[in-house]
Amino acid sequence: MVSQIVERIRKKDQRAMSELYQMYVGELTSVCLQNSFVKIFTSIPTLEYRGDEQFKGWLVRIVANEALMFLRNKKKLLFVQQNEPADEMDENSADPDTERITPDELHQLISELPDGYRTVLNLYVFENYSHRQIAELLGIKESTSASQLYYAKQWLARRIKELTSEKE
Repeated sequence: MVSQIVERIRKKDQRAMSELYQMYVGELTSVCLQNSFVKIFTSIPTLEYRGDEQFKGWLVRIVANEALMFLRNKKKLLFVQQNEPADEMDENSADPDTERITPDELHQLISELPDGYRTVLNLYVFENYSHRQIAELLGIKESTSASQLYYAKQWLARRIKELTSEKE
């Protein structure tokens, strides 16, 4: 059963991705969250509570930091090195036109990014971390964070263009 799902995922079958997610989300989430909740429970006595929204943000930061520490400790993050210096990059040239694809298609494309690209993109775009914060979290240079974001945007723009061309 799982081998068939894996094979379908290799063929970009989004239903298979959903099936695999549903099969393992509970188990994987519990493993990841266990360390986070240990840190949360041990930190609450010194926490200055400032309302529900700040508390939720604090929880999210702890979970994100724990996941990043896990990745860093396991040396799973691969940062793709490019020859083009970051200071010669045009930040706006890679902004893709996402209006012609569905949110599920965009999510799928983001999931296909190399680890370093995806991690920096998620932290920068969705978590609103600065390159300085990302560099500190991941133990990399700010310029590496900036270049990973740039190349992630380039990669996504190319794939979005390919995807929209296939639809025409």
